[in-house]
Amino acid sequence: MNPQRIFIFIDASNLWEAQKSKGRFLDYIKTIEYIRGKFNGGTIKVFYFTAYPREGTRDYSLDGKHKFFTFLEKGLKFNVTKKKLKRISVFDENGETIEEKGNMDVEITIAAMHNIKEYDMAIFFTGDSDFLPLVTYLKNNNKKVFIFSSKNNISQELRFGADDYQDILDIKNIWGKELKHREKLK
Repeated sequence: MNPQRIFIFIDASNLWEAQKSKGRFLDYIKTIEYIRGKFNGGTIKVFYFTAYPREGTRDYSLDGKHKFFTFLEKGLKFNVTKKKLKRISVFDENGETIEEKGNMDVEITIAAMHNIKEYDMAIFFTGDSDFLPLVTYLKNNNKKVFIFSSKNNISQELRFGADDYQDILDIKNIWGKELKHREKLK
């Protein structure tokens, strides 16, 4: 069997929910090696999609987050797409509150469609049912599609719409450092 050309699309907010459940950060190097071994991976390209808070909206520094993005881009050669969280005013009976939205579904879909001729297999780290039409389209165009998510964050439509689903919480040897709570700036 020829090595597979695999493109991995990571929805960072969905992955964050799995990492919180596990209490550990995902080790991206170990994860790529796991995928390479499991799927006879040859060429593997990783796309990472994330939204981050605007400066001044948090009581902690965002420097670490930006250093992490640089590590993914320069150190691991990931294609990182990032944008600032949108701040939306919401009014209800209690007055005005601010909600933050950082949905990356369109960006992930565009990347998967734009690069469709470059891969044999797409792996999505997401559990969002909004991706079902994309998954169906890719499968109808002879692409293998796998979903990596966690049982607490996967829609049933997506789970059964792909060629297979893997609960990442059950995979051993892909986890790294323990998650620790952020200390507040003084």
